[in-house]
Amino acid sequence: MSLWGRVFAAGYDGFMATTERASLGRIRRELMTGAAGRVLEIGGGTGANLPFYGAGVSQLIITEPEEPMARRLERKLRGYQLPIQVLRARAERLPLESESIDCAVSTLVLCTVAAPAQALAEVRRVLKRQGRLLLVEHVRSEDPALARWQDRLRGVWGLFGHGCQCNRATIQNLRNAGFSVGDLRREDLSKAPAIVRPVVIGAAVRDG
Repeated sequence: MSLWGRVFAAGYDGFMATTERASLGRIRRELMTGAAGRVLEIGGGTGANLPFYGAGVSQLIITEPEEPMARRLERKLRGYQLPIQVLRARAERLPLESESIDCAVSTLVLCTVAAPAQALAEVRRVLKRQGRLLLVEHVRSEDPALARWQDRLRGVWGLFGHGCQCNRATIQNLRNAGFSVGDLRREDLSKAPAIVRPVVIGAAVRDG
């Protein structure tokens, strides 16, 4: 783990606090109402989604490959009655059986994984038929001017954001991976840097 990785994990909650209060907390709360059954969250980070999981979740499995993030996540588990398991695993290689998950969750993760197509293929593999992937993800802007800035600043932002590529074509990636995306909507995050304001929110359903 790099020094910046440790610093990034330590400062993540504080850096995101304003955006969480302004818009992202509301989005997480709305999104997690759809989580039920045996739930997999990929890239759980420091555990920002934990307060929003409801009684319909019978088991929560969270993957987090970054050790500093995983340690902070595990410290937050105290006090939660929900059965939770944390796995040090990348989204591109999930140590779970095929069709064993009712619902998956991805919040600000698909912009960061090294191989988004492989990660989505793995999520689709472990989801049961017609299982849903609940997500809020940075995406390339539909505004051509902002999209060009996302492209120009991709490298710099990726260094600062510990791998975040905010200009990814995530909706198309979902389609290519075998998900139906009819329930997704676009929104801009409040109180966030301009290049990471555009997000896609909602549920993608495993086809077949």
